Amino acid sequence: MRTTFHLKTLAVAIATISVASITHAAGLDRSGQDVTAFFQDGTYAEAVYTYIDADVSGYDSANGGPLSNDYERGDKTGDIAESYDFFRYGVKADINDTFSVGILYDEPFGAAAEYKKSNFVAQDDINASVDAITGGQFTDINTAQATLNQLVAAGDALPPELAADRDRLALGLGIVAAEAATAGETTKVEVRSNNLTAILGMKLGANKNFQIYGGPVAQRIEAETRLRGTAYGPASGYTSRTSPDTDYGYIAGIAYSKPEIALKAALTYRSEIEHTSQTYETYPLAPALTGGALPSSRGSNIDTTTPKSVNFDFQTGINPTTLATAKVRWVPWSDFSIVPSLYTDATKGRFPGGLALVDYDDDQWQVELGMAKRLTPAFAVSGTVGWDSGAGDPTTSLGPIEGYYSAGLGAKYNVTPEWAVSAGGKYLWFGDAQGRLPTGKIVGDFDDNDGYIVGVKLSYQDSK
Repeated sequence: MRTTFHLKTLAVAIATISVASITHAAGLDRSGQDVTAFFQDGTYAEAVYTYIDADVSGYDSANGGPLSNDYERGDKTGDIAESYDFFRYGVKADINDTFSVGILYDEPFGAAAEYKKSNFVAQDDINASVDAITGGQFTDINTAQATLNQLVAAGDALPPELAADRDRLALGLGIVAAEAATAGETTKVEVRSNNLTAILGMKLGANKNFQIYGGPVAQRIEAETRLRGTAYGPASGYTSRTSPDTDYGYIAGIAYSKPEIALKAALTYRSEIEHTSQTYETYPLAPALTGGALPSSRGSNIDTTTPKSVNFDFQTGINPTTLATAKVRWVPWSDFSIVPSLYTDATKGRFPGGLALVDYDDDQWQVELGMAKRLTPAFAVSGTVGWDSGAGDPTTSLGPIEGYYSAGLGAKYNVTPEWAVSAGGKYLWFGDAQGRLPTGKIVGDFDDNDGYIVGVKLSYQDSK
């Protein structure tokens, strides 16, 4: 006799997995853009709270020369990863046995990092900065400035090698001045986003096993970045503030279900979303780097495209009380970049076409496998293991990890047949990475880092 694993029998276990699978991933990926709320039976609603605390620390580079890319281990950076939290909401209802509608809210992309020590912080000891920038050639500002004045006074009579020394010293003292103007300030980045997704689904086939779905997505994003300390060379003192911008994309997918064995599979595509945001930039060395052609501050529009993505969600019953799941996510972070106009224009003299403030080398792949077990009619537990490829190494100094391995646990308790509370946690082992500036210079080395995620969910389901 064939055993059947009806979805209603496994409902407790299914919702447990979705709390334990909260993520912290490559690039700016945060929520994983989960859509599984839309595939729940009947009328369904959920509210999920997620808290993430990561420990990311390493060493800065003792090589302060702005034109030298060699890495030399320096001082400890301390923990640069700031803890953060976010919410996810979902509501889904069946219009009839063919059509379903849903609204999903999440915060898909973000960053929160701050350097509170090392040469990523603007120091107030100007002589120490001169020593670091010149590699010990000069130990005080007065001697360095006097030498520069002499070289400038010599004008065109300088031989080529001394002219190169003059230009390097002028750049170095410009960096020192920019750092002194922001003394005590830290390097910091914060990116926030909000997504609202509307979905309409239509079931097909004689047994309604197939479903196609799609709808519009509204996305809001804002950011602030400040670069401080001698680690950033000519970019020391740079600040950008990007005003919130809302723009639109879409979601589309196809799903298959076989209730007899609690099987559900869904392939979901999310489009790119192009933002044009008002941005105000301050770049103290921009006039010096461009012979006065650029100002030290500028307001302009910045075009940023958040990446498309593909999610694959799969589950199947192992027996009437046990469920297996798999999630795969792909995001082409290699196509993503942040290109503020003043920052990019100021770097065109040394780098044809200019540099992006942030970009990535590789695409992200994320895989997570899970198992859930219903222990009583009202209580279930689950576990997951996962892997994230990261987006390349070296990577941006504002997020220096290369993917992770993870292990998670979750539990769900049905307070009533409809209402339930779930809780989950995940431990992350981050991949080692070097922090790189857009110029190619390695400014940090980060290893043996980890973090954890916890989440709670309140859900309602009426599948009658």
